[in-house]
Amino acid sequence: MPTTRRDFLAASVAVLAAHTELSHDARPTTSVLLFQGDSITDAGRNRSSTAANSAGALGSGYPMLLAATLRDRQPERDLQIFNRGISGNTVDDLTSRWDTDTINLKPATVSILIGVNDIWHTLTGSYDGTPEKYEAGYHALLERTRAAVPGVKLVVMEPFVLRTGAVDDKWFPAFGRYLDAARRVAGASGATFVELHEMFQKLAGNSSPGYWAADGVHPTLAGHAAIARQWLHKVKL
Repeated sequence: MPTTRRDFLAASVAVLAAHTELSHDARPTTSVLLFQGDSITDAGRNRSSTAANSAGALGSGYPMLLAATLRDRQPERDLQIFNRGISGNTVDDLTSRWDTDTINLKPATVSILIGVNDIWHTLTGSYDGTPEKYEAGYHALLERTRAAVPGVKLVVMEPFVLRTGAVDDKWFPAFGRYLDAARRVAGASGATFVELHEMFQKLAGNSSPGYWAADGVHPTLAGHAAIARQWLHKVKL
């Protein structure tokens, strides 16, 4: 269902209301926060717009909700927030565009949500992926980032699915191996890990899977708000 501006603003208010006060330790007044990933991060953004803090460039998902919240709560930092998620991407796709879409921005913080397509495209026969390939590629990507941008803060967002729509029994138990791989990558790279899969299972238990992700993969407005709330809970800027 299309997201209206009124709905989106309402979700932004809900995220703000639910979030506890952010820390305000001494930091530069201007820093770059970059969101990377696949369609869940892309969220219909205008890819022809590359400016920071632009509603069109941020899309209509969790990056926009987080940008609104963080810039409202920390105006003194003048955070420069970018979204470079691209629909359909796997870890290999991120690797091929990492210099242009990440390293060149010299981000203070990089938040990455990747993994669903690594299994989904393998199930459909359009990609040759394994949990081991995903883990090795992801780990190399984060180590490359640390080497190129000293002091960068890394955030690994856990992939997630719900059993509805496009997600059926073929996804399991293999998907659990991707979840384990993402957690290991975060630990090995010293990244902040944002748990999402179990969070969505619990949310779906109180309503229905489709309420949070209509096709089991792509979040609804409520799903994006839940992601933003969890990110704010786990990530301290």
